[in-house]
Amino acid sequence: MRRPKPFSFAAALVVFFCLSAPAAAQTYPTQPIRIIVPTPPGGVADLLARAIAQGISATGKTVIAEQRTGAGGVIAAEFVAKSAPDGYTVYMGFHPTQSILVHLQKLPYDPARDFEPIILVGASPNMLVVNPALPVKTPKDLVEYARRNPGKISFGSPGNGSSGHMVGEQFKIMHGLDLVHVPYKGAGPAVIDLVAGHIQMMFDIVPLAREQLLAGKVRALGVMSPNRLPVVPDVPTMAEQGMPELEGGPWFGLLAPAKTPRPIIDWLNAETKKAMSAPDIRSKLEALGVSLPLGSPEDFGTHIAAETKRWGDIIKRAGIKL
Repeated sequence: MRRPKPFSFAAALVVFFCLSAPAAAQTYPTQPIRIIVPTPPGGVADLLARAIAQGISATGKTVIAEQRTGAGGVIAAEFVAKSAPDGYTVYMGFHPTQSILVHLQKLPYDPARDFEPIILVGASPNMLVVNPALPVKTPKDLVEYARRNPGKISFGSPGNGSSGHMVGEQFKIMHGLDLVHVPYKGAGPAVIDLVAGHIQMMFDIVPLAREQLLAGKVRALGVMSPNRLPVVPDVPTMAEQGMPELEGGPWFGLLAPAKTPRPIIDWLNAETKKAMSAPDIRSKLEALGVSLPLGSPEDFGTHIAAETKRWGDIIKRAGIKL
């Protein structure tokens, strides 16, 4: 009789990981989970991460939100991409690091290959806002004023590669304007300078711009959504004003390092849905103008791919460079 061939070392490893991964997933989580946030405290990514952490922690598990800012989110994204795929380090990913910067610079990670989508948590359209001292009431007024004052209008953004930066460049090229881009380390500092008059305009996210709008510290010229928003009902859409190309805005979702076991991905997806579906959390965020898609991992993966193509087309067509 032939003697059976012994298992090779590689085969033994395959068997080990196939058996150990499900076992680890069944007991998950047994230690604190960190949600790495790429933006400063107080922004939408931070609000969403802390809401998830609070909701899941209320069930007896420990989840914390941890800031790792810098390089437009690249520092945080790289940190998670190179973390162990065990579900204890996840990323509050967003449009720049997952869909935009890949078209503008060499990244130390691959947005498509180095992450597992978990869930698209929140999204909100941008809104074109200006300092009230600027003598314009509509986007067309702004275009005409900028043409009469080349190089004198500055638009701020939360940083290079942010949606506010990309839309500002798109607006600039659409109308042949000489606008100066001023990147900040987050939306908060940009809004402070907008209110102070150090910059004249920006495409800000609705939840952050709304507070300043209601206080009369900025003037809104248009919102980049298909329809008017209940939270700012008097602000017309850009499409209403003849600029349908300007639509969309930031989005935020959880991602894990590639090869994280599917049972862990599913657990995080389900628990995030529960946390974000709490009536008080949902009503608070929706009142700010943040929608909560909360779909499947596959839905989020499809969304990232579509956004990557969309921004890639815009960047190529507009010739945008950092």
